[in-house]
Amino acid sequence: MFYAVLALLTSIGKGASKHSGVIALFDQHFVKPGHFPKEMSKAIHKVFDLRQMGDYREFFVLGEEQVQEVLDLADGFVEKVKDLLERKKI
Repeated sequence: MFYAVLALLTSIGKGASKHSGVIALFDQHFVKPGHFPKEMSKAIHKVFDLRQMGDYREFFVLGEEQVQEVLDLADGFVEKVKDLLERKKI
């Protein structure tokens, strides 16, 4: 999801040095103007939060259902980004 957003940002000449900055730019340039639904913003925020917990908390383990939910969110997210990039011929 992160790299899909980086591809979007590159297409408009934007970038950020931190994951949180990338997500903020995605919201600003793609969700708020209506290119993507708010659900996509919620999805990337949720997955980012889970990643943060996995990286920085001891004893944090995702359950099988959580992993499947993340995979489903990522699949849908990347497909929507791919569709927009193809429509823009990028």
